[in-house]
Amino acid sequence: MTSTNWTAAALAALAMAGNSGLAQADDKVVFATNWKAQAAHGGFYQAVADGTYKKYGLEVEIRPGGPQVNNRPLLPAGKIDFLMTGNLLHSFDNVKNGVPVVTVASLFQKDPQALMAHPGQGYVKFEDLKKAPVAWIAKDAQFSWWAWLKADYGFSDEQLRPYNYNLGPFLADKKSVQQGYAVEEPISIQKQGGFKPMTFLLADHGYSTYSTTIETRLDTVQKNPALVQRFVEASIIGWVNYLYGDHSKGDALIKRDNPEMDQATIDQSLALMKDLGVVDSGDSLTQGIGAMKPERVKDFYDKMVRAGLYKAGEVDLGKVATYQFVNKGVGVALKKQLGGQP
Repeated sequence: MTSTNWTAAALAALAMAGNSGLAQADDKVVFATNWKAQAAHGGFYQAVADGTYKKYGLEVEIRPGGPQVNNRPLLPAGKIDFLMTGNLLHSFDNVKNGVPVVTVASLFQKDPQALMAHPGQGYVKFEDLKKAPVAWIAKDAQFSWWAWLKADYGFSDEQLRPYNYNLGPFLADKKSVQQGYAVEEPISIQKQGGFKPMTFLLADHGYSTYSTTIETRLDTVQKNPALVQRFVEASIIGWVNYLYGDHSKGDALIKRDNPEMDQATIDQSLALMKDLGVVDSGDSLTQGIGAMKPERVKDFYDKMVRAGLYKAGEVDLGKVATYQFVNKGVGVALKKQLGGQP
């Protein structure tokens, strides 16, 4: 039975059960994110707020992450059911270290990681950034995608200065460049610095990792694939509605979970996600949001080997992700109905 037929049958069965007075309780699911609630989590909140998860027979609790919260160990420990992670480096490490989890979908086709520069400083092309005298880069990035920039583009450690998530040093040094999340830091720079920074998305220059991936335990995939399918499909529909429909209900839940978040920032971040094709571009345009391909996983791994982060053959790529829950075109028709561009 195809995913689409399964979903229709499942919803019909739930409706019949309700009409007969024998409605079953929704499956309770705990989904943890890797940071505070924000527009970059919007599709998940939308699926809670507009009842999409409930339509799929799910009662979903979103458990936000944050600077003092590490939700990653909770998944293999069985304390949560699904985990939102940053990119495939986490997945490679899981396989390398024998952690019994697997990636089941990628809600972002592009990693939002970017390099930003002041306008009018001679940085016209991405390759020009390697000439910057100073690059503000956080420690974790120095040991991940910075190594790729050195290997593939000739960036140098002589440029490095530690980025401590304070925009002041970058704003003060017009010749410097700085890392940033393309749907967040440009907004803050415009507020604090009064200018729109040049934003170079790493994904547009070969950093081919998937991002905002969903992981679950291997035993969940093996023992309850129908639950995984429902959660993945409902999340996809949530993202379609958030991007192309009325996202006000999702925004309200985001602001409830993160009172520091304001509507103007959410709106600007959402616009950037759409303009940059972060969620919906490439394969997702025809195969649905969440799409993943093994060829792309291998391409990214090969780049990370070249950058010195892994050894060839060190990670069994067949264990990194399963593709059985995505690439089915879920949400493509709905996007068209909502007026989303193909």
